[in-house]
Amino acid sequence: MEPSELCRALEAGRATASELGLRADDVVVINNSDRVAMRLLPCDVLARVAPLRHLADSEFEVEVARRLADVGAPLAELEPRVAPRVYVRDTFAISLWTYYEPVEAEIAPADYADALMRHHAALRQIDLDAPHFTDRVAGALREVNDREQSPELPEADRELLHSTLSQLSAAISVNRAGDQLLHGEPHPGNLLNTKRGPLFVDLATCCRGPVEFDLAHAPEEVENHYAGADQALIHRCRAVDWAMFAAWRWRREDQMPDRDYWRAEGLNRVRASLSRCGLG
Repeated sequence: MEPSELCRALEAGRATASELGLRADDVVVINNSDRVAMRLLPCDVLARVAPLRHLADSEFEVEVARRLADVGAPLAELEPRVAPRVYVRDTFAISLWTYYEPVEAEIAPADYADALMRHHAALRQIDLDAPHFTDRVAGALREVNDREQSPELPEADRELLHSTLSQLSAAISVNRAGDQLLHGEPHPGNLLNTKRGPLFVDLATCCRGPVEFDLAHAPEEVENHYAGADQALIHRCRAVDWAMFAAWRWRREDQMPDRDYWRAEGLNRVRASLSRCGLG
């Protein structure tokens, strides 16, 4: 968020918690992009604040968290002292979560894979109306194909992203018999190392697809510890994942920190992934 919007978002999060009886004298920004995550003190709550255009996504995330908590999924839980819902204040959607003090240690690949397998097992126990991963691919394709939305994307790179997103995603989704609910983006930034063990966050990306789509977001060493994973399918999914990532970075209104670096790096990762698939 830009500085002026960020200030209003921080106040919206703080004021919402205070009105719910949670003492929030201080605010610490944990992450700031198109949404902001903040730690409220001394109540020690994590508030996730998004512009109202993301209200549906915020409500979906809360519903996913509520259902997964009932089946023991390894995830960061909603704040138990308030109702499990999204609150609206000013022009923002606010959800309140348990804050977990991070453990300063890298998650071992075997532990990462174990957490993901348990998360997938929990997802198989819930009934949820979620989009297929190809719906997300279609959204990225719209950004790539709309020159007004991605005016700075070079034409050669536009064609690279278009062909990767359209052709590879179609090939991946030919056989949907093994599809299930997924986290959607279980990359290292969305897996906290806590005293309770690894916990997943950012559940709004929940979608349907093969488990390999999730594994493609994890460090490569993780796939070796996930029983039954299709290595070739993981490589194809990884190319699609990086193509979506690059497409979002080239959006005119993208606010990811270090966007220029990640624009170039995203395209480099697409090419490297295609090369591993034998499609470079």
